[in-house]
Amino acid sequence: MEIDFLQNTILFKNLTEGEIKTALSELHGTQKKFRKHQKILRSGKTTESVGVVLSGSVTIESCDMWGNRTILSHVGAGDFFAETYALLKDEPLLVDVVANEPSEILFLSVGNLTYGDPWQAKLTRNLLMISSRKNLMLSGRSFHTSPKTVRGRIQAYLNSVSLQKGSRTFDIPFDRQQMADYLNLDRTALSKELGRMKKEGLIDFWKNHFKIINKN
Repeated sequence: MEIDFLQNTILFKNLTEGEIKTALSELHGTQKKFRKHQKILRSGKTTESVGVVLSGSVTIESCDMWGNRTILSHVGAGDFFAETYALLKDEPLLVDVVANEPSEILFLSVGNLTYGDPWQAKLTRNLLMISSRKNLMLSGRSFHTSPKTVRGRIQAYLNSVSLQKGSRTFDIPFDRQQMADYLNLDRTALSKELGRMKKEGLIDFWKNHFKIINKN
């Protein structure tokens, strides 16, 4: 496992190489590979482990009893998932975690973390930081889905990504179906509206690459 890679993640921020090796041992670090579309964690189940994406990416999805899917977030390499459920280890998951592409995941059992050692205190602080960022992300999604029109939702989402990237030209992490699921839209309605916006000169795009055009 690449210790340098882990040192550059939020979870292991400020931990020394030795502390990371200790954490991997004490928290029973286990690496697993998953195929595209394979479920990593299932709703209704519990987990004591936080997942670290070593390669590939995953989506956090909510699927109801009638088969309706809502994508809540995208988690790329170096990012994490299930940290809240891992700390509240008896709480059943309300979401599925699904491999968005062939992915390798590191699982760490963080349910029994204490402040007994300095590395544990550092790791706990970092987990709180991750949890706070996830809360902001979920708040952002509610902002993206609050507009009543298809165009309003598209504009809210693309504007947010543009601000995060610091550029009017950027890639989004979703294909068209995933984008529709994330915004709670019908895929056909989404594609038609994107086409209209492109024709009107508001945006340009190719697959998941977008450009917001300033008409002022």
